[in-house]
Amino acid sequence: MRGGIRGAALASRIYLVLVLVTMYIPILLVIIYSFNESRLSSVWSGFTLDWYAELFRDRAMFGALLNSIILGAVSSLLAAVIGTLGAVGINRPQPAQLEHPGLRPLGGRFGKILEYLSILPIMTPEIILGMVLLVFFSLLGLPLGMLSLIIAHTCFCIPYVYLLVKARLAGLDKSYVEAARDLGAGESRAFIDITLPLILPAVVSGILLAFAMSFDDVIISSFVTGPGANTLPIRIYSQMKTGVTPKTNALCTLVFAATILLCSISAWLARPPKKRENILNTCEN
Repeated sequence: MRGGIRGAALASRIYLVLVLVTMYIPILLVIIYSFNESRLSSVWSGFTLDWYAELFRDRAMFGALLNSIILGAVSSLLAAVIGTLGAVGINRPQPAQLEHPGLRPLGGRFGKILEYLSILPIMTPEIILGMVLLVFFSLLGLPLGMLSLIIAHTCFCIPYVYLLVKARLAGLDKSYVEAARDLGAGESRAFIDITLPLILPAVVSGILLAFAMSFDDVIISSFVTGPGANTLPIRIYSQMKTGVTPKTNALCTLVFAATILLCSISAWLARPPKKRENILNTCEN
C-alpha cells in the first residue's frame, strides 16, 4: 500500500517537473539568445550586450511599450468598475426577493440573460469580436486610435472581472450586509463599508488578469488600432514577418524580469507583517 502511494507521489512530481520544463524552456532560450552576438537565433557566436543597447535606442519600441501599459491600465480599471458594479447589481437582492428569499435576483430568467450577455465577449472568437468592433466604430464615425483601443479592450476585459467578483459574492455571508442595513446604513454605505472590502481581493485579481489580457492582445488590437496607437504586441508581430532579432529577445527578457519583480513584490506584501519582520531581521543578522 505504501509502495503504491510513494509511486503515485513520484509520478505526480515527475509530471509536474515535465510541465514546468515544457513551459519555461522556451522562455529560458529567449533569455539566453538575447545575449547572442549573432543576428540569427539559431547560431550562437558569442556573448554581447549590444542588443540591449540597441533596444534602448529604439524609441518606437519603447513608445509601443508605453502605449500598451497605458492601454492595459486604463482598460483594466474601467473593466473593474463596470464588471464589479455589474456583478453586484445582478446578484443584489431585489425588494421582492427580500420578502421572498426563494426568488432569484433580477427575476430568474432575465438575470440569466444578463449573465450570458455579460460573459459573451469572452466566448466570442477574437477575430469576430475585432471585426464587429471595427464595424461598430465605423458606423459611429469614431476615428481609430487610442480611444477605440481602450473601448475595445474594456469590452473584452469586463467578463474577467465580472466572473471573479461574482464568484466572490457567491461565497459571502449576506448577514453582514443585512446587519449594516438594520443599523441604518443605506445601500451605498453598506456597499462601501461592507461589500467592497470583502470583494476587494477578487476585484484586484480581476484587474491584474484584465491587464494581462489587454497587454497580450494582438488580434482585436490589429482591427481597431490607428495611427500613433501602435501597441507592443502588434509591433513585435509585425517584426516576425522579417525575422526575430536578439533585440526582440532582449525586450522579452526585460518584460519577463519586470513580471518576476512585480510578482515578488506582490508575494512580499501578501505575507503577514510578522513574517516580513522575521525575514528582515534574518537578513540583517
